[in-house]
Order: sequence, then C-alpha cells, then structure tokens
Amino acid sequence: MDGSKINEKPVNESMLLEQGYRKYSGENLDIYYSKDICAHIGNCVRGNADVFEVGRRPWIIADNGSVEEDIRVIDSCPSGALKYIRKDGK
Repeated sequence: MDGSKINEKPVNESMLLEQGYRKYSGENLDIYYSKDICAHIGNCVRGNADVFEVGRRPWIIADNGSVEEDIRVIDSCPSGALKYIRKDGK
C-alpha cells in the first residue's frame, strides 16, 4: 500500500487530520497514524522497533529511522492506518 496516497490521490496534512490521523513530526518526514483504521497486524513494530514502539510515548519517532526505511515500513501497513508526508517534496 502506498502510504503517501488515499484512493490513489496524494495525501496532505489537512486531509489526514480531518480523517482522524494523528501527526508524528520528524525532521524530513511526518508520519500519520489512525487508531480507528489500525488492524494491529504489527508490521510497523516488526518492521522497525526503533521508530514504532507501542510501550513508549510518543510511540512513533520518525527520526529514529531513515526516510527510506520509514517509508518502507509504512508502505507495509495493510490497513492504511499509517501514512506519511515527505518534507523534501518528493
């Protein structure tokens, strides 16, 4: 699943926040998470526990991984509960 899109359309911050996603800011990448969509499959935690750690607050720290690694993990989310916006415009 492409974590930068919803229904094949690029996401933007206002769209995600309006749909109930919570923002976790990073220097080069913002990660968004919707608890209402999450199926708790665990691909995120297994994909990179340095970034996604459920026992920590905040549980997502985008800067604990590279942009490419964060995107790889987010794209593995089968429910679409994780989305991202790159700050470099790519």
